[in-house]
Amino acid sequence: MNNKRAFRNFTMHVRSTPDRVFPLLCPVREYDWIENWECEMVHSRSGFAELDCVFKTRHEDVEETWTVSRYEPNELIEFILASKFRVMRYRFTLAPDGENGTRIEIEQTATALNSEGNKHAEDPRFELHMKTLEIMLNHYLVTGKMISNDEALRQVDARAR
Repeated sequence: MNNKRAFRNFTMHVRSTPDRVFPLLCPVREYDWIENWECEMVHSRSGFAELDCVFKTRHEDVEETWTVSRYEPNELIEFILASKFRVMRYRFTLAPDGENGTRIEIEQTATALNSEGNKHAEDPRFELHMKTLEIMLNHYLVTGKMISNDEALRQVDARAR
């Protein structure tokens, strides 16, 4: 059987250097800047993201298990997510963007594992989700404070006009 596979890309531009941005791409540090973020750390020697770190999340009442499969500080972090419906790879590649900015190239590959997964292989909300995270991350980097999901969505909507 050939289940569905989908590829998505998004480029974020954030107003800080890779050495400040990279540590925030961590399941523990995401509590600092993503409202309503929840995860359960399963294994990490340092307590933060590192190679082979494992953590769990829930998405639409489905448990997802994440593993850090590549970890190159300030340059690249890759996660493999597995659930009963799909396997996904998220790759975040960071590069300097101007004098004090970072460009984050985000690649997502989603592979359905069964017919239910085939229904979710296409994710029309991916771009909206990435734009919202970009606003949240920039807000945190500039102010040191979390912005609400609602306010971030309002800003995404205002930029689209």
